[in-house]
Amino acid sequence: MTQSQDWWVYEGSGVPHDGIRRLPEAPPWRAFRHSGARPERLLGPPAADDDDAVQRHLGRAGQGAAYQAGDREIHLVNLALHLRRPLLLTGKPGTGKSTLAYAVAHELRLGPVLRWAITSRSTLKDGLYEYDAVGRLYDAGLRNAGTLTGRTGEAPEPPDIGKYMWLGPLGTALLPWRRPRVLLIDEIDKSDMDFPNDLLNVFEEGEFVIPELARLGRGEQHVMTADREQVEVSAGAVACAEFPFVVLTSNEEREFPMAFLRRCIRLEIGAPDEERLKGMVAAHLGEPGAGGNGSAEARAEIIAQFLARQREMGTLANDQLLNALLMAERGLWDNETGRALLGDDLLRPLDRG
Repeated sequence: MTQSQDWWVYEGSGVPHDGIRRLPEAPPWRAFRHSGARPERLLGPPAADDDDAVQRHLGRAGQGAAYQAGDREIHLVNLALHLRRPLLLTGKPGTGKSTLAYAVAHELRLGPVLRWAITSRSTLKDGLYEYDAVGRLYDAGLRNAGTLTGRTGEAPEPPDIGKYMWLGPLGTALLPWRRPRVLLIDEIDKSDMDFPNDLLNVFEEGEFVIPELARLGRGEQHVMTADREQVEVSAGAVACAEFPFVVLTSNEEREFPMAFLRRCIRLEIGAPDEERLKGMVAAHLGEPGAGGNGSAEARAEIIAQFLARQREMGTLANDQLLNALLMAERGLWDNETGRALLGDDLLRPLDRG
């Protein structure tokens, strides 16, 4: 890795720091200082990183970052941060695309990653908010029934609509946070054809309106976020103060509209080399030989086998390597039957039947 450059905010070191404070103001065409996002109303950072999620993606505490970012990845992450543009990551499954979102959030102390896993049925509204209208009507019916069987002349109290509404990952990311949140929109290529274009208006405006709340007037309502915390929403409008750091991942299973692509910073994630694999493995499994973690020779041989199979036979995912190394340390590397299981089953190319 080359020496850190002055314009970098994200350094790819895996060591948490407050470099986000060095991020310059947004360019005028990407500034989102809406009137509703006055400094005194900005939301403080959410609770500290979800330790379980961070360790799943980045490895155990004290072992460094599992995502070994190269110079190009660091450059393009910083371009996306400076320009307030989504980062579109493309590459084969299992190459660590989604892990980059966790690495940036962890290093820049941006709080838990807001993850939105896309399916063929996903719609824009799913990511913005959900409203349990049936639950509200049911509760209203119970209140009315209670009033009718109780004292006469007492008007039923309408249930608070906010308690039946919660923001999705995208909606939560667009709240007026003091620091940008990290939003992972995972496997966007699974969506229907119109979905990428549906995102464009929200990405361009940095805000959206919840009609069910807007109809109630200019008052404030408490709604639940994807972090399972309550926030106030005024007049049904959700508007960001800082555009979130958005990471979109694609397994290269489809093409995207040009209007969508021109609004993204694009990065292709290739297969990791030997040094990056060693760093990832050490982050998750510790250094070889420490605490019964197997020998350095066995680990090096399995990594070499993984890379050779990847070059010669087809697509292999990083987690397949982790699975093979873990089971090797539990005894499968000690005999021919176990070694065959590692090679034939755990390191079996994904694109072969």
